[in-house]
Amino acid sequence: MNPHELFELGQKTRWSYPLVMSAAFLVAWLIGRPSRQRLPVEPWQQRRIAAGALLGAVLGAKLPYLLANAERLSLGFFFLSTQKTILGGLVGGYLGVEAAKWSLGVRVKTGDSFAVPVAAAIAVGRLGCFVGGCCYGLPTTLPWGVDFGDGIPRHPTQLYEFAFHAAAAAALWECRRRGLFPRQLIKLYILTYLGYRFASDFLRPEATVWMSLTGYQLATVALVPLFAGLWMADRQPPNLTPIAPNL
Repeated sequence: MNPHELFELGQKTRWSYPLVMSAAFLVAWLIGRPSRQRLPVEPWQQRRIAAGALLGAVLGAKLPYLLANAERLSLGFFFLSTQKTILGGLVGGYLGVEAAKWSLGVRVKTGDSFAVPVAAAIAVGRLGCFVGGCCYGLPTTLPWGVDFGDGIPRHPTQLYEFAFHAAAAAALWECRRRGLFPRQLIKLYILTYLGYRFASDFLRPEATVWMSLTGYQLATVALVPLFAGLWMADRQPPNLTPIAPNL
């Protein structure tokens, strides 16, 4: 079945993709609200940090395509272009939060409160990619291959990634409930996703750049040391009392 048909009720539905993406933002807001309320940060500061996350995510998600189309770079191209990458958006969102906190003088670690909502939102967003027919995989003979409109069954890599992020959200929630990896959950999520993205790109029709690796795979290789270094920098000193779990 063509995934576009999943949201058709007797006629073509143009709004399936934006509706799913709107649901993704709603999921992030609802799941993250209890954690945000517990943060020792003023509401106005939380709003600015959230704005930094959104701005960083948007810029990061579109940066690869902006660089690839530098000759067409303009405000119109930036806002009208629908091409984006989750990898860039995730890293950009992290950096956007850190930049906003630095500008506000906020030193509280907020990553643990973002991890579960972000993972859940991206999981829902990948369903939007599925119904939108983008980000599909290579041709396959497996029984779950999906025809995305060209008559060729392909790996539904959007659903694979949906499963990854949904499982990550559940695992991160359990880690936070048990007080595991305090101050590290968002970095744990990003590092795990970098590994997943490196592996899953072998199922995507992406152009190879060097040593049979795609640009995204090379980016993950470069980003792992960065986030591993951030992990080491945020390790809890051994003389501090362990952080109590947040439910």
